[in-house]
Amino acid sequence: IDVNECTGENPCTQTCVNTYGSFLCRCEPGYELEADGVNCSDMDECSFSEFLCQHECVNAPGSYYCICPSGYNLLDDSRSCQDINECENRNFTCTPQQTCFNIPGEYKCLDPVRCEDPYIQINENRCMCPAENPGCRDQPFTILYRVMDIVSGRSVPSDIFQMQATTRYPGAYYIFQIKSGNEGREFYMR
Repeated sequence: IDVNECTGENPCTQTCVNTYGSFLCRCEPGYELEADGVNCSDMDECSFSEFLCQHECVNAPGSYYCICPSGYNLLDDSRSCQDINECENRNFTCTPQQTCFNIPGEYKCLDPVRCEDPYIQINENRCMCPAENPGCRDQPFTILYRVMDIVSGRSVPSDIFQMQATTRYPGAYYIFQIKSGNEGREFYMR
């Protein structure tokens, strides 16, 4: 008659399976059987693949979990991170005069546009140099300020925004140029 080694005191650290004339030890999910055939040790799931989590994988006994950097929430799939839009949630410290601008993981408070002399402010993002002012002779007629969020995951090359010259002012000529922020030559104009 077969003796069931699994009854009474368990010879295995986790699960005992009786066999004819012997027994086998099995481990719970997230654990692996050691070479002695009796003990179970935790598997480090994070070492198997760098794609388990979008940001960082943390090993836990018999399992693992994903964490996101500050300024991000873990999504329902328990592996992907989504930026927290502090401006949309009204969770920011900008003054009433400033504009909240969401950026990945945080936000920036943008000061209102200030037009430098000889320009005068037309609206919240446009400065104009009056034609009757002699200091405006060789200056651009208007300067328009735009703040854009360039999201990741775009196919490149692609058009980001379009500016168009107008024929409203006869004899005027237009110069478009990237004044700053293109030191790595990532952008070009056409």
